[in-house]
Amino acid sequence: MRRERRFYTYIVTNKPWGTLYIGMTNDIMQRVHQHREGLVDGFTKKYGLKNLVYFEEHATALGAIHREKRMKKWPRVWKINLIRTNNPDWKDLAADWFPKMMTPEEIGKWLESISP
Repeated sequence: MRRERRFYTYIVTNKPWGTLYIGMTNDIMQRVHQHREGLVDGFTKKYGLKNLVYFEEHATALGAIHREKRMKKWPRVWKINLIRTNNPDWKDLAADWFPKMMTPEEIGKWLESISP
């Protein structure tokens, strides 16, 4: 059985009302991970854009690309209104997508708690 492909247009930022980046991807989780970890050199890494504040799904790559290009031409205020309409508190929509890594101290405490 073939997996249905999904495509996304998204906006990441560094803080509420901060620098915005609009992109398109076919794997939103992987792309957000790349932004968070700074795995790809470029604009988002340079400005620390790690918070996903908006995304929408498209049935085709062409649809997502078309939407991305249109949104990039919008005035900044339109982009902010889009975010605020769907995410008024500018919450990171991917905040709970990735588990927090335990520190060595937390691992040590956890091991002590399960030791007989």
